[in-house]
Amino acid sequence: MPFKVLVFDSKPYEIEYFRKLKDLYDKKIEIEFAEFKLSEKTASLAKGYMAICAFVNDVINDKVIEILSENGVELIAMRCAGYNNVSLKKAEEKQIPVVRVPEYSPYAVAEHAIALMMSLNRHTNRAYLRVRENNFSLNGLIGFDMHGKTTGIIGTGRIGLVAAKILKGFGCTVLAYDVYKNEKAAEEIGFTYVSLDELYEKSDIISLHVPLMKETYHLVDENSIAKMKDGVMIINTSRGPLIDTQALIEGLKSGKIKAAGLDVYEEEEKYFFEDLSNEVLLDDQLARLLSFNNVLVTSHQAFFTEEALKNITETTINNILAFANKQVLTNQIK
Repeated sequence: MPFKVLVFDSKPYEIEYFRKLKDLYDKKIEIEFAEFKLSEKTASLAKGYMAICAFVNDVINDKVIEILSENGVELIAMRCAGYNNVSLKKAEEKQIPVVRVPEYSPYAVAEHAIALMMSLNRHTNRAYLRVRENNFSLNGLIGFDMHGKTTGIIGTGRIGLVAAKILKGFGCTVLAYDVYKNEKAAEEIGFTYVSLDELYEKSDIISLHVPLMKETYHLVDENSIAKMKDGVMIINTSRGPLIDTQALIEGLKSGKIKAAGLDVYEEEEKYFFEDLSNEVLLDDQLARLLSFNNVLVTSHQAFFTEEALKNITETTINNILAFANKQVLTNQIK
């Protein structure tokens, strides 16, 4: 009997990659796809499935895990690296292992962070819209040389290191902060570890590459923004709650923050990945951010490359296969 899996919040591009890799799991796993997100209202629909597959904006709180357990779900497979939306304590209590995709393509996320920097710096998003209306004026589109600027990388995991390497290629001075220093990488790439306060004080651009946890929640807030250089650019391709949105808005209004590139947002689960073009945007803070011409928001697409999607799908399938075959779960969250 095949091991049945229900994939929540599935999109056409994800289904395509699961089907491309069907040879990996054919006759071993039976995968069905649901368009709706996992939540307290939809969790009971997992009845009859041995495993569910979820994404970053699915709700997997205590109540959801209770429902999944009552309906016979034995495995939660996250098709992403982050798991801050999962109640791990409740999953452990119910003896439901949680597996994830710890890495898929650091290049995808790092390159998107750089793309946000370059678009904001050279105003390519605004220039594109102007030219489409036959406005060829350069007024207000002046940028700066990346060469010689000081960039701050917060978090030197694989993504942060790729970003640092790219920025060194531009000729930037790269400062970094991480609780766990990688001195070997610092020497090889040519960046310098400093305190968080020094990074704030000296960086022209700050890019966030840390996971969301208790210690990093609202890492960028009113106090940290006050320590930053006037005219700083802030980039976030990691997790929305790393930034206190209201503090960011105030920093943009005062001019303390010159520009912000956001691929993530604190309350994104209500909006990102969905087509809401026919609806009124009810989130006042998101609407305010979108009103700034020096803010560039993308819909959590930093991971979205062919290579990353293939790696995510393949690792997710292998995680499920390992559980179905009673093998060691190398990607289990503990």
